[in-house]
Amino acid sequence: MSADFLNQLLGDTKGMLPLGALVNDGVKLMLEHGGSFFDAIGAIVEGFAEQIEGAFLALPSWIGILAFVALGVWRLNWKFGLFVAVSLMIITITGFWNQTMVTLALVFSATIISLVAGVPLGILCARSERFNALVRPVLDFMQTMPAFVYLIPAAMVFGLGRVPGILATVVFAMPPVVRLTSLGIRQVNAEQVEAGQAFGCTSLQLLWKVQLPIALPTLMAGVNQTIMMALSMVIIASMVGAGGLGNDVLASIQRLDIGLGFESGLAVVLLAIILDRLTESFGTVKVER
Repeated sequence: MSADFLNQLLGDTKGMLPLGALVNDGVKLMLEHGGSFFDAIGAIVEGFAEQIEGAFLALPSWIGILAFVALGVWRLNWKFGLFVAVSLMIITITGFWNQTMVTLALVFSATIISLVAGVPLGILCARSERFNALVRPVLDFMQTMPAFVYLIPAAMVFGLGRVPGILATVVFAMPPVVRLTSLGIRQVNAEQVEAGQAFGCTSLQLLWKVQLPIALPTLMAGVNQTIMMALSMVIIASMVGAGGLGNDVLASIQRLDIGLGFESGLAVVLLAIILDRLTESFGTVKVER
Protein backbone atom coordinates (compact mmCIF):
# COMPACT_ATOMS: atom_id res chain seq x y z
CA MET A 1 0.00 0.00 0.00
CA SER A 2 1.63 3.26 -1.14
CA ALA A 3 2.09 6.36 1.00
CA ASP A 4 0.05 8.42 -1.50
CA PHE A 5 -2.88 6.03 -1.16
CA LEU A 6 -2.68 6.23 2.66
CA ASN A 7 -2.58 10.03 2.57
CA GLN A 8 -5.54 10.08 0.22
CA LEU A 9 -7.47 7.66 2.42
CA LEU A 10 -6.74 9.61 5.60
CA GLY A 11 -7.43 12.89 3.87
CA ASP A 12 -10.91 11.70 2.89
CA THR A 13 -11.78 11.07 6.55
CA LYS A 14 -11.14 14.63 7.66
CA GLY A 15 -14.23 16.13 9.22
CA MET A 16 -16.05 12.82 9.61
CA LEU A 17 -15.94 13.22 13.41
CA PRO A 18 -16.66 16.90 14.23
CA LEU A 19 -15.53 16.55 17.85
CA GLY A 20 -14.68 20.22 18.26
CA ALA A 21 -18.11 21.29 17.04
CA LEU A 22 -19.77 18.85 19.45
CA VAL A 23 -17.78 20.28 22.36
CA ASN A 24 -18.70 23.85 21.35
CA ASP A 25 -22.37 22.91 21.14
CA GLY A 26 -22.16 21.22 24.55
CA VAL A 27 -20.66 24.31 26.19
CA LYS A 28 -23.30 26.56 24.58
CA LEU A 29 -26.02 24.22 25.84
CA MET A 30 -24.58 24.39 29.35
CA LEU A 31 -24.56 28.19 29.21
CA GLU A 32 -28.15 28.36 27.97
CA HIS A 33 -29.65 25.98 30.52
CA GLY A 34 -27.26 26.22 33.48
CA GLY A 35 -26.42 29.91 33.61
CA SER A 36 -27.88 30.49 37.09
CA PHE A 37 -26.12 27.40 38.44
CA PHE A 38 -22.74 28.53 37.14
CA ASP A 39 -23.38 32.06 38.40
CA ALA A 40 -23.98 30.65 41.89
CA ILE A 41 -20.78 28.60 41.77
CA GLY A 42 -18.87 31.62 40.52
CA ALA A 43 -20.22 33.80 43.32
CA ILE A 44 -19.25 31.25 45.97
CA VAL A 45 -15.73 30.81 44.60
CA GLU A 46 -15.31 34.56 44.13
CA GLY A 47 -16.38 35.30 47.70
CA PHE A 48 -14.16 32.56 49.12
CA ALA A 49 -11.10 33.66 47.14
CA GLU A 50 -11.72 37.33 47.88
CA GLN A 51 -11.72 36.70 51.63
CA ILE A 52 -8.45 34.74 51.45
CA GLU A 53 -6.79 37.33 49.21
CA GLY A 54 -7.93 40.16 51.47
CA ALA A 55 -6.48 38.39 54.52
CA PHE A 56 -3.11 37.88 52.84
CA LEU A 57 -2.91 41.44 51.51
CA ALA A 58 -3.89 42.90 54.89
CA LEU A 59 -0.85 41.22 56.44
CA PRO A 60 2.13 43.60 56.67
CA SER A 61 5.17 42.23 54.86
CA TRP A 62 7.34 42.05 57.99
CA ILE A 63 4.71 40.04 59.87
CA GLY A 64 4.32 37.71 56.89
CA ILE A 65 8.08 37.20 56.70
CA LEU A 66 8.31 36.46 60.45
CA ALA A 67 5.41 34.00 60.22
CA PHE A 68 6.96 32.10 57.31
CA VAL A 69 10.40 32.07 58.97
CA ALA A 70 8.91 30.73 62.22
CA LEU A 71 7.06 28.04 60.29
CA GLY A 72 10.22 27.11 58.40
CA VAL A 73 12.29 26.83 61.58
CA TRP A 74 9.56 24.80 63.31
CA ARG A 75 9.02 22.36 60.47
CA LEU A 76 12.60 22.04 59.23
CA ASN A 77 15.58 23.89 60.75
CA TRP A 78 17.20 27.27 61.20
CA LYS A 79 19.01 27.03 57.86
CA PHE A 80 15.74 26.78 55.99
CA GLY A 81 14.34 29.59 58.13
CA LEU A 82 17.26 31.75 57.01
CA PHE A 83 16.59 30.83 53.39
CA VAL A 84 12.93 31.79 53.80
CA ALA A 85 13.90 35.14 55.34
CA VAL A 86 16.34 35.98 52.54
CA SER A 87 13.91 34.83 49.83
CA LEU A 88 10.97 36.86 51.13
CA MET A 89 13.17 39.91 51.66
CA ILE A 90 14.28 39.68 48.03
CA ILE A 91 10.63 39.48 46.94
CA THR A 92 9.77 42.50 49.12
CA ILE A 93 12.74 44.62 48.01
CA THR A 94 12.03 43.98 44.33
CA GLY A 95 8.46 45.17 44.86
CA PHE A 96 6.60 41.90 44.31
CA TRP A 97 5.22 41.29 47.80
CA ASN A 98 1.59 42.15 46.97
CA GLN A 99 1.66 40.14 43.74
CA THR A 100 3.18 37.21 45.62
CA MET A 101 0.42 37.35 48.23
CA VAL A 102 -2.23 37.43 45.49
CA THR A 103 -0.59 34.39 43.86
CA LEU A 104 -0.38 32.63 47.22
CA ALA A 105 -4.09 33.35 47.83
CA LEU A 106 -4.99 31.89 44.42
CA VAL A 107 -2.91 28.77 45.12
CA PHE A 108 -4.39 28.45 48.61
CA SER A 109 -7.97 28.80 47.31
CA ALA A 110 -7.47 26.29 44.49
CA THR A 111 -5.69 23.83 46.78
CA ILE A 112 -8.45 23.89 49.40
CA ILE A 113 -11.11 23.24 46.75
CA SER A 114 -8.96 20.48 45.24
CA LEU A 115 -8.53 18.80 48.63
CA VAL A 116 -12.22 19.09 49.56
CA ALA A 117 -13.15 17.37 46.29
CA GLY A 118 -10.06 15.19 45.79
CA VAL A 119 -9.58 13.46 49.15
CA PRO A 120 -13.12 11.95 49.26
CA LEU A 121 -12.72 10.84 45.64
CA GLY A 122 -9.41 9.19 46.55
CA ILE A 123 -11.06 7.38 49.48
CA LEU A 124 -13.84 6.12 47.21
CA CYS A 125 -11.27 4.98 44.63
CA ALA A 126 -9.43 3.02 47.33
CA ARG A 127 -12.62 1.32 48.53
CA SER A 128 -14.23 0.53 45.18
CA GLU A 129 -12.42 -1.04 42.22
CA ARG A 130 -15.37 -0.23 39.96
CA PHE A 131 -15.38 3.44 40.95
CA ASN A 132 -11.59 3.56 40.55
CA ALA A 133 -11.90 2.11 37.03
CA LEU A 134 -14.37 4.86 36.14
CA VAL A 135 -12.38 7.73 37.67
CA ARG A 136 -8.91 6.74 36.48
CA PRO A 137 -9.42 7.64 32.77
CA VAL A 138 -10.91 10.98 33.83
CA LEU A 139 -7.82 11.71 35.95
CA ASP A 140 -5.59 10.74 33.02
CA PHE A 141 -7.49 13.20 30.83
CA MET A 142 -7.26 15.97 33.44
CA GLN A 143 -3.50 15.51 33.90
CA THR A 144 -2.49 15.21 30.26
CA MET A 145 -4.67 17.87 28.63
CA PRO A 146 -2.55 21.01 27.94
CA ALA A 147 -3.09 23.53 30.72
CA PHE A 148 -4.03 26.36 28.34
CA VAL A 149 -7.05 24.40 27.09
CA TYR A 150 -8.76 24.57 30.48
CA LEU A 151 -8.84 28.35 30.32
CA ILE A 152 -11.10 28.41 27.26
CA PRO A 153 -14.27 26.80 28.71
CA ALA A 154 -13.61 28.37 32.11
CA ALA A 155 -13.52 31.86 30.57
CA MET A 156 -16.61 31.13 28.46
CA VAL A 157 -18.64 29.93 31.46
CA PHE A 158 -17.40 32.26 34.20
CA GLY A 159 -16.01 35.24 32.28
CA LEU A 160 -12.65 36.81 33.10
CA GLY A 161 -11.08 37.18 36.55
CA ARG A 162 -10.21 35.03 39.53
CA VAL A 163 -13.02 32.48 39.22
CA PRO A 164 -12.10 30.91 35.86
CA GLY A 165 -8.44 30.92 36.87
CA ILE A 166 -9.13 29.14 40.16
CA LEU A 167 -11.54 26.57 38.70
CA ALA A 168 -9.22 25.79 35.77
CA THR A 169 -6.44 25.37 38.33
CA VAL A 170 -8.59 22.98 40.37
CA VAL A 171 -9.21 20.77 37.34
CA PHE A 172 -5.51 20.76 36.47
CA ALA A 173 -4.16 20.28 40.01
CA MET A 174 -6.64 17.87 41.63
CA PRO A 175 -5.53 14.48 40.10
CA PRO A 176 -2.37 14.01 42.24
CA VAL A 177 -4.25 14.21 45.54
CA VAL A 178 -6.92 11.78 44.28
CA ARG A 179 -4.34 9.26 43.06
CA LEU A 180 -2.05 9.45 46.09
CA THR A 181 -4.91 9.37 48.61
CA SER A 182 -6.13 6.18 46.97
CA LEU A 183 -2.60 4.76 46.81
CA GLY A 184 -1.87 5.57 50.45
CA ILE A 185 -5.02 3.85 51.72
CA ARG A 186 -4.44 0.81 49.50
CA GLN A 187 -0.90 0.46 50.88
CA VAL A 188 -2.06 0.23 54.50
CA ASN A 189 -1.06 -3.19 55.84
CA ALA A 190 -3.98 -5.63 55.90
CA GLU A 191 -2.93 -6.79 59.39
CA GLN A 192 -3.31 -3.25 60.73
CA VAL A 193 -6.79 -3.03 59.21
CA GLU A 194 -7.71 -6.39 60.72
CA ALA A 195 -6.41 -5.24 64.12
CA GLY A 196 -8.66 -2.19 63.96
CA GLN A 197 -11.63 -4.35 63.04
CA ALA A 198 -10.80 -6.73 65.90
CA PHE A 199 -11.00 -3.80 68.33
CA GLY A 200 -14.49 -3.04 67.07
CA CYS A 201 -13.82 -0.09 64.77
CA THR A 202 -16.64 0.90 62.47
CA SER A 203 -15.87 1.58 58.82
CA LEU A 204 -15.62 5.33 59.49
CA GLN A 205 -13.47 4.84 62.62
CA LEU A 206 -11.20 2.50 60.68
CA LEU A 207 -10.72 5.19 58.04
CA TRP A 208 -10.03 8.07 60.44
CA LYS A 209 -8.05 6.24 63.13
CA VAL A 210 -6.13 3.62 61.15
CA GLN A 211 -6.00 4.10 57.39
CA LEU A 212 -5.63 7.89 57.03
CA PRO A 213 -2.98 8.31 59.77
CA ILE A 214 -0.87 5.51 58.26
CA ALA A 215 -1.41 6.86 54.73
CA LEU A 216 -0.55 10.44 55.80
CA PRO A 217 2.95 10.57 54.21
CA THR A 218 1.57 9.47 50.85
CA LEU A 219 -1.43 11.76 51.18
CA MET A 220 0.83 14.73 51.97
CA ALA A 221 2.90 13.90 48.89
CA GLY A 222 -0.33 14.32 46.94
CA VAL A 223 -1.01 17.65 48.65
CA ASN A 224 2.53 18.75 47.81
CA GLN A 225 2.11 17.88 44.14
CA THR A 226 -1.30 19.56 44.02
CA ILE A 227 0.18 22.79 45.41
CA MET A 228 3.04 22.71 42.92
CA MET A 229 0.70 22.12 39.99
CA ALA A 230 -1.65 24.82 41.26
CA LEU A 231 1.22 27.31 41.42
CA SER A 232 2.25 26.54 37.86
CA MET A 233 -1.35 26.84 36.66
CA VAL A 234 -2.19 30.14 38.38
CA ILE A 235 0.72 31.74 36.52
CA ILE A 236 -0.83 30.58 33.23
CA ALA A 237 -4.26 31.68 34.49
CA SER A 238 -3.10 35.30 34.29
CA MET A 239 -4.20 35.05 30.64
CA VAL A 240 -7.83 35.17 31.84
CA GLY A 241 -7.22 37.88 34.42
CA ALA A 242 -6.51 35.80 37.53
CA GLY A 243 -3.86 38.31 38.68
CA GLY A 244 -0.76 37.87 40.81
CA LEU A 245 2.75 37.20 39.60
CA GLY A 246 1.36 35.73 36.39
CA ASN A 247 0.38 39.24 35.26
CA ASP A 248 4.00 40.37 35.53
CA VAL A 249 5.28 37.27 33.73
CA LEU A 250 2.73 37.85 30.95
CA ALA A 251 3.59 41.56 30.76
CA SER A 252 7.30 40.75 30.46
CA ILE A 253 6.54 38.51 27.47
CA GLN A 254 4.36 41.11 25.79
CA ARG A 255 6.96 43.86 26.28
CA LEU A 256 10.02 41.62 25.77
CA ASP A 257 11.20 42.94 29.15
CA ILE A 258 13.90 40.51 30.30
CA GLY A 259 14.41 42.26 33.64
CA LEU A 260 10.74 42.13 34.62
CA GLY A 261 10.54 38.52 33.48
CA PHE A 262 13.56 37.56 35.60
CA GLU A 263 12.31 39.36 38.72
CA SER A 264 8.77 38.00 38.55
CA GLY A 265 10.05 34.54 37.59
CA LEU A 266 12.46 34.57 40.53
CA ALA A 267 9.59 35.42 42.88
CA VAL A 268 7.65 32.43 41.53
CA VAL A 269 10.67 30.13 41.97
CA LEU A 270 11.33 31.25 45.55
CA LEU A 271 7.66 30.89 46.50
CA ALA A 272 7.57 27.43 44.92
CA ILE A 273 10.63 26.26 46.87
CA ILE A 274 9.21 27.54 50.16
CA LEU A 275 5.82 25.90 49.62
CA ASP A 276 7.40 22.66 48.41
CA ARG A 277 9.70 22.24 51.43
CA LEU A 278 7.03 23.22 53.95
CA THR A 279 4.32 20.89 52.63
CA GLU A 280 6.85 18.09 52.20
CA SER A 281 7.82 18.41 55.87
CA PHE A 282 4.28 17.65 57.04
CA GLY A 283 4.54 14.16 55.58
CA THR A 284 7.89 13.33 57.16
CA VAL A 285 9.52 13.33 60.56
CA LYS A 286 10.78 16.76 61.50
CA VAL A 287 14.52 17.17 61.04
CA GLU A 288 16.42 17.55 64.31
CA ARG A 289 18.38 20.75 64.60
